[in-house]
Amino acid sequence: MVDKKELKEERIKIDQIDNQILDLLQQRKEVVQDVLKRKVEKQLPVFVARREHEKTDAFREKAKSRGLDPDWAEDFLRMIMAASRAAQSADTFPRSTSEPKHILYVGGEGGMGALYRKFTESSGHIAYSIDKGNWYELEEMIPKLDLVIVTVPIHVTTDVIKRIAPKLRPETILADFTSNKSEPLKAMLEEHDGPVVSLHPMHGPDVPNLSKQLMVFCAGRDSEKADWFKNQCELWGMRIIEANPEKHDHVMHLVQGLRHFVALLHGSFMKEYDLNPAEMLEYSSPIYRAELMMTGRIFAQDAELYADIVFSNKERRDLLLSFFNHQKKLMEMVEKDDKKGFVREFESVTDFFGSFASQALKESGYLINRLADRFS
Repeated sequence: MVDKKELKEERIKIDQIDNQILDLLQQRKEVVQDVLKRKVEKQLPVFVARREHEKTDAFREKAKSRGLDPDWAEDFLRMIMAASRAAQSADTFPRSTSEPKHILYVGGEGGMGALYRKFTESSGHIAYSIDKGNWYELEEMIPKLDLVIVTVPIHVTTDVIKRIAPKLRPETILADFTSNKSEPLKAMLEEHDGPVVSLHPMHGPDVPNLSKQLMVFCAGRDSEKADWFKNQCELWGMRIIEANPEKHDHVMHLVQGLRHFVALLHGSFMKEYDLNPAEMLEYSSPIYRAELMMTGRIFAQDAELYADIVFSNKERRDLLLSFFNHQKKLMEMVEKDDKKGFVREFESVTDFFGSFASQALKESGYLINRLADRFS
């Protein structure tokens, strides 16, 4: 057995190297702050995907040449770059227009409204907020407004659109942040004669910054007049995708509606059988720990919000009913102890997933290993 005294010198060296790493990270942070100032001056985005890809590829090659694991090196670099983006997001941002725009967030005291108001103001635009308590201030704001974004619960979105749209100037852009696009877009086009665009930020209000987050744009009427807001999203570091509203909603029925209901089913069954999640962690493999954390994450949030999402419209409820009917077919395998039927169904789904299954195996493996390393 090695005596601790024999390792003392090596441990001192390791501590010294670790301190040097921290000193270098501090120096890097200072340079990043200088870069931020230049970006604001030159109106450049916080996140540039091509630059990050080039840097990570080069960093991997340098790691290889030094006998280091390139995957580990890339993880290390990405953590550093993520911290840099977070630091930049705590400061000011470049503005996409020469003069500040006046943007109203209807429901601006809620999570998403408050988040985007903060970034709007950090970019030098002028942000307003209207909610139940100060609706009377709307008349004074209207002549100034360039953009109005409705960010309220799904079940009241159409009513709010009908209430506010007739008051707006024809040149004011009307938009929404709802996770459903077809119905709000239809309502905005019917109630407002001016420019209309429908938006869906694909993240929650708890993100530390908008860098790498996804914003969906669905065209309405004269949507190009909102290009300055699209450019502003890019300056915040967001990824942009333009989508057909019907196609968007069809995908969201599965991504949001079905997924959230399955989480309820999972959690409700655990409650019914008194399967305490904290106790289950002691017996969980890394993959089940990840699944349990994703389920538990939902129950740490607002029940009304998830009810709005799951029961947002008839098409989504019909999908859930189809899901239950399909589940009944699979239940027969259990009732009949039909292992061969299980294998046939499993293999048919494997064929359906195709090469995506390999991608899922790789990406989920990464997440599971990092989760196990950090929290086990």
